[in-house]
Amino acid sequence: MAVMRKRFSSVCSPPSAEENSASLYDSVPVSATDPPSEQEHPSISLLCCHRVQDSLLSSNSSFTKYRGILNWIIILLVLTHAHLFLENFIQHGFLIDVKKVLEHLIEDNCNWPSVNLILAANVFAITALLLERSQENGLLLLSSTHRLHLTNLGLLLLFPAAVIVHEPTISTGGAFFSLWVYTALGMKLYSYQETNRWYRQAHFTDAGTDRNVSVAQKAHNEHLTFKDLYYFLLAPTLCYQKDFPCTPKVRINKLLHRLLEMVIVIQIMVGIVQQWIEPIFQRSENSFSSMDITMKVEHLVGLAAPTHFLWLLFFFLSHSYLNFCAELLCFGDRHFYGDWWNATTLITFWKNWSIPFQKWCHRHVYTRLVEKNSSPSRAELLVFLMSAALFECMIALPLQSCRLWVFLMMVFELLVAVFLGNYFEGNYGNGLVWLCLLLGPPLAVTTYFHDHYISSPRNQSSSSTQTSEQHFPGTAFLQPH
Repeated sequence: MAVMRKRFSSVCSPPSAEENSASLYDSVPVSATDPPSEQEHPSISLLCCHRVQDSLLSSNSSFTKYRGILNWIIILLVLTHAHLFLENFIQHGFLIDVKKVLEHLIEDNCNWPSVNLILAANVFAITALLLERSQENGLLLLSSTHRLHLTNLGLLLLFPAAVIVHEPTISTGGAFFSLWVYTALGMKLYSYQETNRWYRQAHFTDAGTDRNVSVAQKAHNEHLTFKDLYYFLLAPTLCYQKDFPCTPKVRINKLLHRLLEMVIVIQIMVGIVQQWIEPIFQRSENSFSSMDITMKVEHLVGLAAPTHFLWLLFFFLSHSYLNFCAELLCFGDRHFYGDWWNATTLITFWKNWSIPFQKWCHRHVYTRLVEKNSSPSRAELLVFLMSAALFECMIALPLQSCRLWVFLMMVFELLVAVFLGNYFEGNYGNGLVWLCLLLGPPLAVTTYFHDHYISSPRNQSSSSTQTSEQHFPGTAFLQPH
C-alpha cells in the first residue's frame, strides 16, 4: 500500500515545466523495470486528469496556433465580399469600360502635354551632369556649383506644377504620372549632386595623404557619364552611388512574370474603381466638405473596403514594377520593402513601407539635420512632416484641389502612434496599425477623387441627365442620339 500511495502522489503531483507542454491525454509512462506490484493497475495514470493550465484564448496562454481561425476569417471575408459584388452587379450591371480609363489618359488635340513634360525632364538631368563635369574640370567653384544645383532643382519642382496648373489640355492621369516622374527625378538628382560632393571630398582627403590628385580625379571622372547617370535615373532606387550591385544576367521568365502581374493587377484595379467605387460617387451630388456628418460617415464606410483593396493592389503593383525594372537593369538590391504587415507600431510601418524612400530620407535629410545639431526626435518629426507635405502635394496638385486631408490624416496617425503606441503592443498594436491603414490616408485620397469626380463637367452632365430621366422618363426619347 505504501508503494501504491507513492505511485498516486507521483501521478497527481503538480507537473513540472517540461510536463506542462505535454498533451492532456498523455499517460504517465510505466518503466519496464518497475516491480510487478506497480504494474497491476494499468489505469492508475487516469486517476488524476487535472493540472494548472490557462485557456487557449486567454492572454496568459502561450498558444499561437491560430491558422484555423485565420482560414475561417478568410473564407468569411470571401463570402461577404462575394455577396457585395453580386449585389453590386444586380443593381448596376456590368460597368467596366476601358474606354473611360483612356479618356482620363488621352489628351485633347493630340498635343500630349504630359509626354512633352516628361521629355523636358531630360534638360534638368543633363544640366546636373554638366554642372558636375564643370566642377571636376575646375571651371566652377564649389559654392557656385552648389547654388546652381539648387537652382536647377528648384526649377525642376516649379516647372511641372506651373504646366499642370496652367495647361488646360493635360489629362488627370498624365498630370499624376508626370508629377510622380518629376518628384522621383528631383530626389534622384539631389542625391546625385550630394553623393558626388561626398566622393569629391573623400578623393581630396585621400589625395592629400598620398599626393596622387590626378589619379583620384580621373577615377571620379570616369563615373560622370551619360550612361552612369541614366542607369541611375532608370534604376529602382533614389540614392546614388558609383557602383551598384548587379545580378549576372536578365532572367526572361522573371521579366515576363512581372509584366503579366502588372497587367493583371491594373485590370483588377480598374474593375474595382468602375464597378465598386464609381457607383458610390454617383450617389452623391455634393462634395465631402458640404455634406452633413451622417452622409460623410455613410460614404466613408462604403468606400473603406474598396479603397483598402485598391491600396493593397497598388502596393503589389509597385512590387511588380520595381522588380521588373530591377530585372531589366540587372539591379541587385531588391530590398524595396520590409515586413510592414507585421508592424506592431505605425513608426515601424513607416520605416518598412518604402525602403528606397526611407533610405533617401535618412541619408539626405535626417543625417544632415543631426549634423546641424538637431535632436534625433526633432529630425524624425521634420522628416515625417516633409513626407506628409510631399504626399499631399502629389495628390492635390494634379487634381487642383488642396484640402490638406491627406496631410492632416498622416498627422493624426502620428498622434495615434505617440499617445497610443505604449498601450497597444504585440497583436493589439498590429491590429491598430491595420485599422489606421483601413481608415487612414488611402481613404483621404479617395475623398479627393470623390470631389474631383463630382466637379467634373462630364460627370455633372451625366448625373443631371440621369436625374431628369428619373423625374421625366419621356425626356430620354428627346435626347439626340
